[in-house]
Parts: sequence; structure tokens; C-alpha cells
Amino acid sequence: MPVTHTATTQNRPELQKALQELVESGWAGVQLRVNDDRGEWVGSAGASELGQDTRPPTDGHFRIGSNAKTFAATLVLQLVADDLLGLDSPVDDHLPEFGLDRRITVRMLLQHTSGLFSHTGEYYDDGTIVPGIPWQGQEWVDNLFRTYRPEELVRLALSKPARFEPGTDWSYSNTNYVLARLLVEKASGRPFAEEMRRRILSPLGLSGTFVPDASPEIPEPHAHACYTYETDGEWRTVDVTRMNASWISAAGDMISTTQDLHTFFSALMSGKLLPAPLLAEMRSPHPKLNYGLGLFVQETEHGDTIYTHNGGFWGWAALMYGSPDGRTTLTASLTTGDARLDHAQTAELFGTAQKRLVDEVFRGGRTAAADHEAAPSGV
Repeated sequence: MPVTHTATTQNRPELQKALQELVESGWAGVQLRVNDDRGEWVGSAGASELGQDTRPPTDGHFRIGSNAKTFAATLVLQLVADDLLGLDSPVDDHLPEFGLDRRITVRMLLQHTSGLFSHTGEYYDDGTIVPGIPWQGQEWVDNLFRTYRPEELVRLALSKPARFEPGTDWSYSNTNYVLARLLVEKASGRPFAEEMRRRILSPLGLSGTFVPDASPEIPEPHAHACYTYETDGEWRTVDVTRMNASWISAAGDMISTTQDLHTFFSALMSGKLLPAPLLAEMRSPHPKLNYGLGLFVQETEHGDTIYTHNGGFWGWAALMYGSPDGRTTLTASLTTGDARLDHAQTAELFGTAQKRLVDEVFRGGRTAAADHEAAPSGV
């Protein structure tokens, strides 16, 4: 299927080729926006909906998965800047109802060093899997429109053993950002979605971005996402465009566009959303996997630093990359169709897509974070 593109600068055949290769590798549809010193380039490839020939809209809405963590971390750090939260203060000071280990700080939540069990399940080095809420197969499909409240997700996580003592290691846990949401609400006195809109979305004019908060709807235009899974010895494909993503809460429940992600990430990187000291804290990575406060720090093969947070769950994937000054960004949405992929294959496919696009835009970014962001349990 041919690529469609809208170019406000010169033609970018290398980006057109990259999009087409992604579709040929197994993605149903892709939309991409690149902003750099050559201007802006927007394109799409593949199908907007399974069984149809219409390409994905280049201005389409999509579920951004763990890109939402960067939004949430920025919001928390704005509250820190206003002295409503302390970055190294115990979370228990604000949320005593959960009886959290008092060694767990706000910083640990944002950097995934709290040790808390991820409510979406955990994979251990010895191959052990400890399930959390349903996130795959028929059980997930049966719960596609169930509403989970943040408190429910936290209590589920706290019913499981911690992975390690607070601050002694690093492990990606979606529970950290559910607690971050509750911190925002407690410190601001407003619902999370309202505070996000008041402090970030409205000031930046992000009219295509919002927190659904249990609503299954997604505004037009948008591509469709499908989930193909095996049950009772048969393969089934269901459209998961409409879903209640409250199961992931502030760790991944947001909808946006490539334009809005570009505007947000460019503003964040250029220092328009946080004071310089807090932006520096955000960009200071943990040595285990180069995770700062709500974003990954990567290095290109040429030694340049780039920042990112990608995400996805069944049916959807989203990419968000930026240079330190915010002048170069890559934002994209990818959707899956009826490909019969297991968890590991999906992670590999996402990692390949990341590297292919980053190589073209940033000349060779390494994607060590792919395994932690590609899979539905990692969102």
C-alpha cells in the first residue's frame, strides 16, 4: 500500500521508505511526524482499518500508552516547583491510607525505584510470572469495558511482595504512576484530568490530548486498532479501538495526536514547562536502564543525547523522541491488525519499529528501553 505524506519542506524519501517497511514488517498502520532543521514532515502508511484501503489519518487521535508517564511526571514536578510536593519526601505523608513503606519517596515513584509490584503483573529473571490484572487473551477482552479505580489498582499491587527494598534497584512498575496520579489529586485538590488540563494541556493548546478516565471513546479522526489472540485452539481478532483503559490509569491512559506530542515534548525539552533545576533532575538517569523522572535518556551512535518515552498495549503503540533543545522531534502512532503475534514477538516488532525510525531521524539512536515499553504489561 502506498505511503501518503504531507511535506512542508523538501521530500523525505527515506522517511517514506521507513514507513512502508514498517507496514510490510507487520504493522497495520503507521502515522509519523518529524520536526527538525529541515522543517516538518508528516506521513502515513498502511490501513486505517482492517480490510479497508484507506490510509491512517496523519492528524489522527490515538492511545499513547506510557508516553502518558512523561505528562504525569511533568505535572508532579510542577507541583514540586510550587512547593506542594517534595521530590524526596515520603509518599506516605500525602497518601497515608495505603500504609506505604515510608522510605518510598516521590522521586522513587517517578524513576521506578520504589520496588512496588506492578499491578499489571511482573516478570522475574528466573522466568517466573506473577499476574496482576488481566492484560491479555480472552480474560482481557472480556474486561475491555470494565472500570478500575486507582485505589483498587494500588491495593492489588500492595497485596503482592515488593521486588526490592525502596531505592536499592530499578524496575518498571505501572503502580508508581497510579500513585503519582493520586499524589497530584491530593496535593492540588483537583481531579487528575482537570489538573493536567489546567497546567499543561490548555497552556500549550493541546486540543487533541486528554485523559479519558474510564471513557472508552476516542475522537475522530482515528485509525482502528485490533487485537489477535488464541483461545480454545482458535485465533480471534477483535477491534479494540474503543476500550476502557482505566486499568492502566495515569501510567498510560491518555489520547493524543502526533502534533500534540510534538508540541508537548518540544516545550518540555526547551524548558517551557519546568524550572531548569527540575528539568535537569528529570533528565538525570538511573544507571540501570538510563531512566530519569518519567523519560528515558538515550545516546545515538554518534554520541548525541536524545530523550524519549514510548508506550503501547494490545492494538496500539506510540513513539515520542526529542533532542535536548526540543528542536528535533519524532512522534508516531502504530496500530496492529490481525497478525498472530505473542508477547515476545510484539515486543520485538515494536523495538524494530523504534530503531528504524530513530535511525532515520536521529542518525542511529540506541533503543535499550524497547523491551520495557513494547509489551502490554509494560505499557
